[in-house]
Order: sequence, then C-alpha cells, then structure tokens
Amino acid sequence: MSRLPRIRELAPNLTGVGYYLCASKEARTAQGGGQFMQLLLQDRSGQVLGKLFAQEAERFGNEFEQGEFVAVDARTNIYRGRIELVVNRIRRVNPDQDRLHGFREEDCIPTSPRSVDEMWTELSALIDAVADEGLRVLLRRIVADNEARLRIWPAAQTIHHAYRSGLLEHILQIARVVDTLAGIYEADRDLLRAGAILHDIGKLQELDYDLVTGYSREGNLVGHIALGLMMVREAAQGIASLSEARRTEVEHLIASHHGSLEFGSPVEPKTIEAFVLAMADDLDAKLHQVRRHIAEDETSSEFTSYHPRLKRVLLKPPPE
Repeated sequence: MSRLPRIRELAPNLTGVGYYLCASKEARTAQGGGQFMQLLLQDRSGQVLGKLFAQEAERFGNEFEQGEFVAVDARTNIYRGRIELVVNRIRRVNPDQDRLHGFREEDCIPTSPRSVDEMWTELSALIDAVADEGLRVLLRRIVADNEARLRIWPAAQTIHHAYRSGLLEHILQIARVVDTLAGIYEADRDLLRAGAILHDIGKLQELDYDLVTGYSREGNLVGHIALGLMMVREAAQGIASLSEARRTEVEHLIASHHGSLEFGSPVEPKTIEAFVLAMADDLDAKLHQVRRHIAEDETSSEFTSYHPRLKRVLLKPPPE
C-alpha cells in the first residue's frame, strides 16, 4: 500500500497509509442523524480532520485512544472546501513493528522550525545582557527552575505557536521586537527583556503537555496570568538586589500583557514598557496566525478563506 504524503501536502483523491498522532477523538452525530467518530490527526507539518463512519467506528474505535500514535489506512476527501481523511482502518502504533515501515515519533509531533539548543543559547545570552542585577538574578532563577518545560512547551493549545518549543520561540521573537522598540521609544530595555521572558511563564502551569496539549486544573481555574504572577512573587523572595518596586513593575507587565480588560488582563497597561510589551505580544501572535493561515489555505483564489479569529480574508503573496 502506498504512503500518504505529509498532512500539508495532502491532495484530493489519494489513498494510502500514514502515521499520525491522534490529538483528539470524539463521537459525533451527522446532520442526517448517523453516528461517526471525528479525529484530529497531526504530523510534524500540520493537522487534518479524520472521520470514522458508523461501521468502521464500531470496528476500530477501541483500537486506539486520544494522545496515541496511530497507523491509518484512509483516503482523502474534500468537505466544505478542506481536505479531510476518510478512515478505513486505524490502530495504535506498534513501535517495533511500525518503525520497520517508516514510523518515527518525531515525524508526528509539530515542532518549532528553530533548533531548541540554538534558541536556548539565545535565551541565555539575552539574560546575561540584562544589566539590572536584581532582574538578571530573577530571570536566571525562574529559567533554571523551569528549564525542562521551557525547552519544549507550546505557547498555546491551538491559536499561535501551538507546537513543541513554541513558547520559547514566541518569547525570543517578542524579545527581539521589544529590544528594538526600547531604543526607539527610550523605554527601559532591561524591564522589557524581563517582560518578554516572563509574560507567559504561567503557561508552564496552565497547560498540560506531553504529546498533546490540554489545560491543567490550575489552568482552567486560575489561568496563566495569575499563575505567572505567583511564580514571579515566589521566585523573587530573597533576592536582595531586587526591590519591591522593581518586582512590582515586572508583575505589572505580566498582569497587563493582554492589553485590555476585554482580552483577559486584570489591569490595563499603565507604563511605557507595558504598552510596548502588550503590543509586541499581540503583533507576534497575530502575524503567526496570518502566516499559518496563508500557508495552510487550500483555495485557488488571490485571497484566503475567511479567518474566524482575525475576522477577515488575507491577501496571498504572489507565487515565486
């Protein structure tokens, strides 16, 4: 049997087998009343919906669980303008057996395009460049205490940088932006660097992540902004060179980085640095969504399909 291409390269009227990570598995009712099982399958290149209809769902529905690697025999179909997989057979991967046929775990896990070690070196250099001793000690302490998670954590479940090491990628991109803007607007560069690194640090507790991203109990009940504030307050204890006033400035950046009460910040920006950080965070998240939507769009027109979160269509760049 032929192999299906990577998810990003799927086209109509293909049949074959593929290896994926099953990110979700849910029983659904069709418009006509029939039952089917909807799957969200992913590989390193992206995600695709899969469907197991009644007979196949009954036969194979217990052969795998959400969060497991799966071997899929399927055909591609177009539904409402998007590619989907109609699944004929599916089972959990047998690693020893399936590796002989091309299965590799790393091929099924969406990951930052940047090397983790390269990004970690950049993060370490960024912290070393912070002149304020109190902030530098705080950053080193929090990063060291959370290194294992910070190296691999996604920045979100679905919206932006929602893949392995996405949070680290997001942090570093914001740090580059605020570093430039600090010079243009005569803002506190050290404070902005600290804000870039710490603004989403609470996501290390808000999100559960192994191979599939979900929300933790604390994440659902408390949220990453409040969790981040608690992490900073705890880590700041005993740092003699970090004044209470300086720590509070950092906490304000975390508390206000969503930019407004409407978008979940408990307070709105009240300093130049808070305005800069909130706008840099929003810019990076939005541009990541724009690039992803353009890259994944399957329409043949000059513009993409409608993006429900951005509430617009997007102009595609001209072909090279």
